[in-house]
Amino acid sequence: MKQLGTPQDEMSFLDHLEDLRWHLIRATLAVVIAGSIAFLAKGFIFDILLFGPSRGNFFSYDILCRISTALGIDGGFCFDEMPFRIQSRTMGGQFSAHIWTSITAGFIIAFPYVIYEFWKFVAPAMHNNERKYAKGFIFISSLLFFIGVIFGYYVVTPLSINFLGKYQVSETVFNDFDLSSYIGLVRASVLASGLIFELPILIYFLTRIGLVTPAFLKKYRKYALVLVLILSAIITPPDIVSQIIVAIPVLVLYEVSILISKVIYKQEQRKLKRQGYEQ
Repeated sequence: MKQLGTPQDEMSFLDHLEDLRWHLIRATLAVVIAGSIAFLAKGFIFDILLFGPSRGNFFSYDILCRISTALGIDGGFCFDEMPFRIQSRTMGGQFSAHIWTSITAGFIIAFPYVIYEFWKFVAPAMHNNERKYAKGFIFISSLLFFIGVIFGYYVVTPLSINFLGKYQVSETVFNDFDLSSYIGLVRASVLASGLIFELPILIYFLTRIGLVTPAFLKKYRKYALVLVLILSAIITPPDIVSQIIVAIPVLVLYEVSILISKVIYKQEQRKLKRQGYEQ
């Protein structure tokens, strides 16, 4: 049997494409299976999860109401009912929403396996001592993603719905949101937050391949702060309180990424020194 990482295991470009194709097929199949389960759980997915933030008794609004009251801030989080309705204006609107929501839920559920397939694809290019961290990588990546999804669902989504659902240019205009628009906002908030929380993993790989160093991250920290504020303004309503709430965990992730980059950079430097001594 051939050992991974040995010269005889070198693959051509077409072999890599074929290998990648099968990893993508298996990952897609996992998403489809998980999405099919989500499709059957229509009542829970829509009535409990998706439409939960559209109701005044949603968990996050109660917490935000208490916080804003304690701080003496009139953030508009204390209310009994949202002043808008959700409607579907096309014949296939509800069925289409059901399909795409199931696919999104399938991706979230199957994310650990998707990461596993990604790891299997890149593992042959790694050393044996690096492959042993596969379980830790999959666990940490999945954990960060799920934390991001929860943050997006319980923080970003309520902030966005609360602001946009109440916003009016005139009292004569009533908010009737289309189903696809409402679901799109929830989906974007959840997935964007989940992917943003993968920042430490991204920095890990960028440091590993030499594109990023701890000094680089520290040098451009102030620019990163500006980018984080811009990103927070994009995925949240244009009020300063919401932007700060979203910006804080992202800034914490950036600082954690610097620490991770420092550790990986030192490991790479020690590896280069050992190779220099051997030569």
